[in-house]
Amino acid sequence: MQGTVYKSTGSWYSVKAENGEFYECRIKGKFRIKGIKSTNPVAVGDVVHFKVETIGDDTVGIIHEIRPRKNYIIRKSVNLSKQTHIIAANLDVAFLLVTFHHPVTHPLFIDRFLATAEAYDIPAVLLFNKWDAYNVDERQQVGAMMEQYGDIGYTALGISANTGRNIGEVKALMLGKTAMFAGHSGVGKSTLVNALEPGLDLKTSAISQQHLQGQHTTTFAEMYDLGFGARIIDTPGIKGFGVVDMEKGEIGDYFKEIFLLKGQCKFNDCLHLEEPKCAVKAALETGQMAQSRYRSYVQMVMGEDENYRVDPYGEL
Repeated sequence: MQGTVYKSTGSWYSVKAENGEFYECRIKGKFRIKGIKSTNPVAVGDVVHFKVETIGDDTVGIIHEIRPRKNYIIRKSVNLSKQTHIIAANLDVAFLLVTFHHPVTHPLFIDRFLATAEAYDIPAVLLFNKWDAYNVDERQQVGAMMEQYGDIGYTALGISANTGRNIGEVKALMLGKTAMFAGHSGVGKSTLVNALEPGLDLKTSAISQQHLQGQHTTTFAEMYDLGFGARIIDTPGIKGFGVVDMEKGEIGDYFKEIFLLKGQCKFNDCLHLEEPKCAVKAALETGQMAQSRYRSYVQMVMGEDENYRVDPYGEL
């Protein structure tokens, strides 16, 4: 039988078969995907082949094949640095929820996510959530960020899952697609899914006042069929986003504005660091490229770990 993985708990997989029925499935023996050292060889969104077996009174599916993926979004595993974690597979669009505070979503995190989406050919959309919680000055700063990413070529929306601001626009972007919601814990992923489809009633949790950050309410990635003709994959909160298998010379290709400028550099192998007659550095000096984006690029090229201790919005 063939079906799509709707939920992964690490050892069990909920698979929706082509007949619409769900089967609880396991992997038989050691199951690895060639070329990918992943903590989760089967991810939500994967199309799999499985056989149904009866063990006692239980009916269990055994996954024996994963169909080729059109794409997937991946990051370094938090606990096992040499391994990776596939967040979701076979996506039509990836939404990153961004919040200005409680919790802060840093530009470096945003840029790493966007670069990974570019690398794996996944259209990405930025949703600046909790618009209703910001004062006038904060809305101006968030608006400047939205404009910055919009100028690069990304769709960026200011939304409120609580008041319904721009929820209709989000639905329009999801129509007929398999979408993923990602972001830090506490940015409002589950609240937004509930606003899109109130009947799901996903569990939500308040922000920790002690640490001003989100508490994990989604433990495992899970896909839902939505009544307006879309599928959404809700994912656990992500603290950091380590990029995977990017060579220094290709990272610039995953920054839209750098990719457009690199042909104007004097050297074909320009890394846009200290090289003379670099079009990217020239754009940085004239303000055509944002300082925050360039800082993210340099940090990725230098292979530095994520560092969120600096003022995230000091310079846009």
